[in-house]
Amino acid sequence: MKKPARTKVKPLKKSSSKTAAKKTAAKKSPVKARQSGKAAVRRTKVSAPVAPARIPRAQVHHGRTIVDDFAWLRADNWQKVLKTPAALPKPIRSFLEAENKYAEAMLAPAKALRKQLVKEMRGRIKEDDSQVPCPDGPWLYYDRYRKGGQHALVCRKPRDGGKEQILIDGQALGKGKKFFDLESAEHSPDHNLVAWAADTKGSEYFVIRLRDAAKGKDRRDKIENTDGAIAWSADSRSFYFVRMDDNHRPYRVYRHRVGSNPDTDELVFEEADPRWFIHLSKTRSGRFVRIEIADHETSEACLIDLTEETPRPTIVAERREHVRFEVSHHDDTLFILTNADGAEDFKIVQTPVGSRSSDTWKDVIPHKQGRLITDLTVFARHLVRAELENGLPRIVVREIASGEEHEISFDEEAYDLNLGEVLEFDTNVLRFSYSSMTTPWETYDYDMVSRKRVLRKRQEIPSGHDPRKYKTRRIFAVSHDGVEVPVSILYARKTKLDGSAPLFLQGYGSYGYATAAGFRSNILSLVDRGFVYASAHIRGGTDKGWRWYLDGKLEKKPNTFHDFIACAKHLAKKRFTSEGNIIAMGGSAGGMLMGAVANMAPQIFAGIIASVPFVDVLNTMLDDSLPLTPPEWLEWGNPIVSPEAFDAIRAYSPYDNVRAQYYPPILAEGGLTDPRVTYWEPAKWVAKLRTEMTGGGPILLRTNMGAGHGGSPGRFQRLEEIAVEFAFAILAAQHKLKA
Repeated sequence: MKKPARTKVKPLKKSSSKTAAKKTAAKKSPVKARQSGKAAVRRTKVSAPVAPARIPRAQVHHGRTIVDDFAWLRADNWQKVLKTPAALPKPIRSFLEAENKYAEAMLAPAKALRKQLVKEMRGRIKEDDSQVPCPDGPWLYYDRYRKGGQHALVCRKPRDGGKEQILIDGQALGKGKKFFDLESAEHSPDHNLVAWAADTKGSEYFVIRLRDAAKGKDRRDKIENTDGAIAWSADSRSFYFVRMDDNHRPYRVYRHRVGSNPDTDELVFEEADPRWFIHLSKTRSGRFVRIEIADHETSEACLIDLTEETPRPTIVAERREHVRFEVSHHDDTLFILTNADGAEDFKIVQTPVGSRSSDTWKDVIPHKQGRLITDLTVFARHLVRAELENGLPRIVVREIASGEEHEISFDEEAYDLNLGEVLEFDTNVLRFSYSSMTTPWETYDYDMVSRKRVLRKRQEIPSGHDPRKYKTRRIFAVSHDGVEVPVSILYARKTKLDGSAPLFLQGYGSYGYATAAGFRSNILSLVDRGFVYASAHIRGGTDKGWRWYLDGKLEKKPNTFHDFIACAKHLAKKRFTSEGNIIAMGGSAGGMLMGAVANMAPQIFAGIIASVPFVDVLNTMLDDSLPLTPPEWLEWGNPIVSPEAFDAIRAYSPYDNVRAQYYPPILAEGGLTDPRVTYWEPAKWVAKLRTEMTGGGPILLRTNMGAGHGGSPGRFQRLEEIAVEFAFAILAAQHKLKA
């Protein structure tokens, strides 16, 4: 239930005390193509870069031989490159830079279109946006942006009224830096200090600094090589953090005492097995720090009592294979969200504080097949759980004393729903946010006793947005094995559904990550041009319960690819589009999906966009030095020890299955300092595609030489990257891209 390892992360991650929310009429420009169906672009003859050297490297596993002609694109010093991008060997850098120039030249005819797209998307962003403040003691905490600002400001103001105080000025800190990502900013319980973490390389090695809240100045405390998580002690004199090892794995928890030398930080917990990653957080009650140790199937938890002077981690329950659980605290009780005892879609149990065995667990919310409990939040008098059933989310509130429950209801047929930030434990107010594919985000405060909801904020679209101009649908495609796959669809009401419309189809389908049917203002730039937008809720996610995830992993992974192809064909059959008129897009593990469907059904697609694509699956799973490989053997299989896993992965791994056939135009995007999907995966894939394909293309590679998995972190910088993707989609749909 953690964030998927290879998912496309948002440009600005939210810190625990806040998150900030992020069409103009067409003038005479390339945008006019949405009426005429013709792109106002000029064709330019551009030659692809010189083919990279083929230096075969053979490996033998379980008597099977694989040969990799482009293994040399993987830098031997990749760990150093994550921290020092300039250390990339010159031959590799030359290859990536040549590919960037080629991609830019191929997309140059759409330069005006890209500018117009950025203008439209920026016009839908309220530039001086501000988060709804979160109360905590005497203060209200929130994020906001300056007009024109790329990065958020972390702010607070007195709860009873008074002047705003800027705690962390992200815009000032990011000025002049090629990359800046503010991961977290945690104020101390006494409100005097702020520990904040930022990354300036894109490699997700975060540096923690400590700021005096009243003076607005950083102290000398500086801690490097962390994952950005911060948990304060109750007395505000120390905080806990997680250190990363040389292979970018979170493996140790330390305690830092305010004002001390980081070299003297106390080691609190260590996990030596690289298969297990550490996650650090604080219970809402404020009494405990949670240390969760987990892989993709099993978890374990330790608690540190923050009321003790010299606390030590205490185990909650023994580690059991395939049993996952997350712990919350309430008075003398722990509430635990778990799949123990065959609760495939999870249940909620309770046990006394201090218990160290699952033998004491008692069911509070029993398991119900098909109702996936995705989250649990505990307040002083209420349990709040988020559920997902048949792809639709809901919130259920339970009074702890009486056990009485009620559901917060919603009217639309398809929507997205998120529990919001609440900093206080002793409160009756729950915050949540709601949207649909046509309805911008709305933030509500909900009184769990009176059951009244108050709208605190509605996402503003400065350039204007009329939901009545659009229509959303939810249909089901039948996959290769008879299983029904949900598809969420958005289009303009004026768009003719006669098969002529281009369609933009997105998919992910990995790590149990459900695909949300929420509002995305950027996608309107395609929908307003006559595109139909569709999101495929394919297996490998949890859109239809935990079984939906299990049926799209390990040896069943090909179900994910078949589901996506079935969705594409069904959308064409129902005349939302036609085969050969579909642009497919997926990022990270969704990029693996793109590589697989490109091999399996290239003729269906007019173009494919693969963002930071996990396409070199077999070689990555054979390399246990890479950051994510050991824990992900449970997701894909371990080809090092299992010949069956080796054969299963080899059968679908996109890089290994590139063949002599037609391929549609492909845009592959990578990040040089990406620790999740390393830069050489899309680079090798593109090199092999160009070598093996017999027709089609062009094949384009764009590597961000100054960013990692999430791309550029600035909110307007990110629009430039989206504009490239959308321009590629428009040109591909109009068949204007030629190799």
